[in-house]
Amino acid sequence: MPHPISPGARSLPPAVEDIPAWTDSYFNRTRAVVEKFGDCRVTYAVFLRRPVISAPRLATTWLEAVAARRETRFEVELMHREGDWVGAGDPIFYLSGSFAQLADVETILLQKVGPACVAAHNAYQMCVELPQVPFLAMEARHCAGAEMQEMMAYAAAIGSASAQREGAKGFIGNANDATAHWFGAARGRGTMPHALIGYAGSTVRAAEMFHETYPGEDLTVLVDYFGREVTDSLAVCARFPELAAAGRMAVRLDTHGGRFLEGLDPGESYAVLERHAPQAVRRYRSETELRHLVGTGVSAAAIWRMREALDEAGFPKVRIVASSGFGVRKCRVMAEAKAPIDVVGTGSFIPDAWYETYATADIVAYDGVPRVKVGREFLLRNGARRRGQG
Repeated sequence: MPHPISPGARSLPPAVEDIPAWTDSYFNRTRAVVEKFGDCRVTYAVFLRRPVISAPRLATTWLEAVAARRETRFEVELMHREGDWVGAGDPIFYLSGSFAQLADVETILLQKVGPACVAAHNAYQMCVELPQVPFLAMEARHCAGAEMQEMMAYAAAIGSASAQREGAKGFIGNANDATAHWFGAARGRGTMPHALIGYAGSTVRAAEMFHETYPGEDLTVLVDYFGREVTDSLAVCARFPELAAAGRMAVRLDTHGGRFLEGLDPGESYAVLERHAPQAVRRYRSETELRHLVGTGVSAAAIWRMREALDEAGFPKVRIVASSGFGVRKCRVMAEAKAPIDVVGTGSFIPDAWYETYATADIVAYDGVPRVKVGREFLLRNGARRRGQG
C-alpha cells in the first residue's frame, strides 16, 4: 500500500534550504529545466546492489521535512518493512511526487539510505552469530560526525530488533546519551576508559575511584592497561568481594592486537582451547579465523583463559565483557569456540567496504508511464515489466 509522507516531521541535516548547496549540480540544473518545460509526476525506485536489512526511516523522515517545507506531497511505497531482509537490486521503496520538487533531493536521500541499511545488516548478522550474548553499541568514536553517529546507532537498533525476533538477545544499549533512545534507554552505558586507569595509576585504584563516585552502580573494570589482565582482574575482585559475589562486577578485555593476554603465547593459547573447545581448532581455518581463535588481542583463547582464572579464584559470578574488533567474522568464530562472553562491546557494524553502502535511485515512471534506462528493467513493477516500457 502507498504510504503518504505527512508534513511536520523534524528535519535532519542538511536543512531544506541548504539542499542546492549539498546536492550534485546536475540535479539542480535538471530541476531548472523541468520547471521551464513543465513538471510531471515521477516514481523513483530506491535500492542497493547487495543484500541488506531495510532501514529507511532516517531517509523518509527527512523527506517528510522536505515535503512540508516545500508545501508539496511525496508518497513512499515501502516494499520492505523496516527490519526486513532485502535482496540485492530489490527496491526498498518507491518514491513518487513532483519531478521539480524531487529532482534535487536524490544525492542527500541516498546518503541516508545506503549506510544505514548495510550497518543494520552487519548488526543483525553479529547478533544471530552470538544469539545468547547481549551487545553494547560502541560505534560513536569511529563515526565521522554527529549525523553518522545517529545513523549507525539507528542501524544497530534496527538490525538488533530483527535478530531479536529470531530469538537473539541483540543490542541492549549503547555508550552515549544522544543516541540511547534508539535502544529504548534514556542514557548511555559504560564505566571507564583507559585514560582513567592511567590517571589512577593502577587498575584497582581506578575501580575504587569509580565505586566511590558511583556507589550504586555495577562495576565494569577495564583490565588490559598494564598488560596484567588476569592479575589485575583478580586483584579488583579481591578488593570488592561483595560486588563480585553478587554478580555486580565485570572485567572488560580490550587487549590490543600487538600482544597476547597475560600468560598466553601461541602454544598456551592452543592448549586453552584444547581444554574447552577442541573442535574449534581441528578444522581448516583462514589466517584471520586463527587469529580470532588463538592469536594476539582478544581471542577466544584469551576469553577462556580469563574465565578459567576467575572461576579458579572463586569468582564465578564475575562477568566478562569483550571488545576490540567484534565484527561478523569474529562473532562467528567466537560462537564456534563457545567463548564464555557475557557482553560484547562493539562498533564494528560500521561498514568496512564503504562502496557497498552506495544506494541508487532510478526513475521508473513519468506521469504513470513506465520508463527506465536500459539494464534497470528489473526495477519496474511486475506488471510494467510484462507489458514492456511505454
